[in-house]
Amino acid sequence: MRASVAPRVGVLAVQGDVREHRLALESLGATVVPVRRPRELHGIQGIVIPGGESTVIDKLLRAFELFEPLQGALRAGLPAYGSCAGMILLADRIVDGTADQQTLGGLDITVRRNAFGRQVDSFEQDLRYAGWAEPVRAVFIRAPWVEQVGESVEVLASVQRDGAAHPVAVRLDGLLATSFHPEVTGDLRVHKSFVAMVRERG
Repeated sequence: MRASVAPRVGVLAVQGDVREHRLALESLGATVVPVRRPRELHGIQGIVIPGGESTVIDKLLRAFELFEPLQGALRAGLPAYGSCAGMILLADRIVDGTADQQTLGGLDITVRRNAFGRQVDSFEQDLRYAGWAEPVRAVFIRAPWVEQVGESVEVLASVQRDGAAHPVAVRLDGLLATSFHPEVTGDLRVHKSFVAMVRERG
């Protein structure tokens, strides 16, 4: 795909901060497609899975008969970026999930839901991010963290808690995930890196 061609990027639009991701992607020149039904997966070259409530998004994916088509598209190589709940949905394994919670999978990581605490424990922090000279302002809202990573997973950023480093941004091939919300800060670098991934794999 030529760099001059606007990539078609879907944003999963069943629940969560859909509008903020759409605006970020559009500001980078992407053509954004809201995805609520299986047919809306056709023709997209990447997809963003936004933050929200991971258990609710899981149930809505199944209610809209979108879970298996989206999972199949990811397994076939569709690039994806998941923020917060999106990270949980892309993870292969969950700690503290509900009994019936499913994930789309693809990222060889184990995530812990609500790892930083409840809504009242939400916070912001500057983080070093691999390859960037300037730190990223990370907003954490009932966020997960990564407890285990597969050997092929690249850790891009981590948070220190209780003397341990907990990954909060990871990448594996065409899958990118952050436990924080770059869509609410005006810093477009995470979205820009994802759009670049989509172009590379277009």
